[in-house]
Amino acid sequence: MKVANEQVLAAHGSGKTSTLCVPDLVQRQAGLTPDALALSAASSRLTYQELDHRSNRLAHYLRSLGVNPGSVVGLCLPGSIDFPVAALAILKAGGAYLPLETKTPSARLQMMLKSAQVAVVVTHSSVLESLAQGSHKLVALDRSATEIGRCSSEALPACVTPQQLAYVIYTSGSTGTPKAVAVGHDSLLNLCQWHNRAFAVSPLDRASQLASIGFDAAVWEVWPYLVAGASVHLVDDATRTQPEPLRDWLVRERITISFAPTPLAEQMLKLAWPKETALRFLLTGADTLHHYPPANLPFTLINNYGPTECTVVATSAAVLPQKSGDRVPPIGRPIDNVEIYILDNQRKQVANGAIGEIYVGGAGLARGYLNDSALTAERFVPNPFSAIEGAMLYRTGDLGCLLGDGQIAFHGRGDDQVKIRGFRIELNEVVSALNQHPAVRESVVLSSENGTGEKRLVAYVVPRTALPSVTELRDFLTQQLPDYMLPATFVRLDALPVAASGKVNRSALPAPSEENILREEAFLNPRTPTEQRVAAIVASLLGLPQVGLNDNFFYLGGNSLFGTQVIARLRDAFHVELPLLTLFDHPTVVDLAAAVERLMVANLDAMSEEEAQRLLALNSQPADL
Repeated sequence: MKVANEQVLAAHGSGKTSTLCVPDLVQRQAGLTPDALALSAASSRLTYQELDHRSNRLAHYLRSLGVNPGSVVGLCLPGSIDFPVAALAILKAGGAYLPLETKTPSARLQMMLKSAQVAVVVTHSSVLESLAQGSHKLVALDRSATEIGRCSSEALPACVTPQQLAYVIYTSGSTGTPKAVAVGHDSLLNLCQWHNRAFAVSPLDRASQLASIGFDAAVWEVWPYLVAGASVHLVDDATRTQPEPLRDWLVRERITISFAPTPLAEQMLKLAWPKETALRFLLTGADTLHHYPPANLPFTLINNYGPTECTVVATSAAVLPQKSGDRVPPIGRPIDNVEIYILDNQRKQVANGAIGEIYVGGAGLARGYLNDSALTAERFVPNPFSAIEGAMLYRTGDLGCLLGDGQIAFHGRGDDQVKIRGFRIELNEVVSALNQHPAVRESVVLSSENGTGEKRLVAYVVPRTALPSVTELRDFLTQQLPDYMLPATFVRLDALPVAASGKVNRSALPAPSEENILREEAFLNPRTPTEQRVAAIVASLLGLPQVGLNDNFFYLGGNSLFGTQVIARLRDAFHVELPLLTLFDHPTVVDLAAAVERLMVANLDAMSEEEAQRLLALNSQPADL
């Protein structure tokens, strides 16, 4: 890395760019260490040779269906080793893979497939129904296993070049529709080469893969390790979002490098880690890191920053323990061959320490937005600071400044884009979907922090006549938006406040309250001591003044990460062991309290009379609401 001048920070790798691409390097690794473990998930394990042969067969099969260099191939699979196998096969066939979440609403999936001009989708029979519409061909790996198995296990002739697309991934769009970021093989290779150099990755490393396939962190969790000959271990759905079970899994699987989204990583930093922990690095990113790690962690915390348009990571830094600090941890310095510029509204360099918009250039830049030249031209602009003809910069919309030690401090957004649990959301996309409801005249959506600092979406709705119920609004949005984009709270207004400019005066929007929050039913106070204590636990965790009897934990802004804390507090309060699934099945206070009482009754049978009486007396005490 070098400082180009006092105002522009640039990092340049010293090595030459390889003409080989990721699928070539993985195939070469299979020749070097054919019997080494490549992928592991629950009871499924693949060696490098098995990975190579299985992906070759699928690559031949895809070729027979018309997949050629330049094709975009949909990839919609439940979490399993099928994902990296199929993605590698698509790359070997010369195509670019488009990861699609299986839980994405069908209408949104169809829009993505049509917009990206996808001709083939690799999937599983359990997902076929949501993909049935359209002209694309469907390859269900389980149903087509026999046909694919007949294909050759030999490699296809080399057909991948650094200039071709490697993957396409959708992000939330400010115009009301998601946008497809197109990333080339050269950018993916730069990420892999930097990562393996920065973290000294070797075939002895064991890496975790826990991000969902539609989150670009999954790109980072797979390819650098397979290029280096390390093994990738996929975590199950029940573990991936729970701090303590995830810690135990990392220790048990002897994972040496792991990624965790920022909210989850911050929870994991608070845990006690056993001496036998093999973890060397915990990588985090996708949201603002607020805390420094404790001094007794047996691994190094790495904070990372990078929009999807910049191939996952643009800056990175080790975060060292610090007793106190007047600022949040920085986002670090640019990675190899990536440039960072801090510019003002005229795209002029700002002074050191001054806040400006973060622009990113260099080898990590995506090709732009697939099949959307206008949006590409708006966000990817010519780089006036580069001597390279045609060099571009990506306007991130993020604000930052260059610190005295050469690192970059993050200062939030300059527009309406927000991050909720690491997911990037354009608020206008939520507004656009909400305004399509026939009973909604107009709306505005904000990101708001509750009493615990957790971000959630609040929708302000002006009805045409009678406002629909919360369930109706949620069901309507669920058909168009993924779960993480659903508002946690709906507020009814007679009209949106307007400033003198004619725009919505967001600062005049009222805070959600018992008087204006839209509820499915009238607010009911918890009745029994058990209901009161359950309501108090939920309210405390979500930073709410009170929670009603029929309020739904997830509709109030709860998520699986908070859910594990609810379960832990219920265990401490009632001496019961509830599985997390109980909260998903019984998300209202009344139903959750009933589940607690059923388990308490069952537990009484195993207690002595004295123990039972003592527990009953404890649980009959009213909660401090």
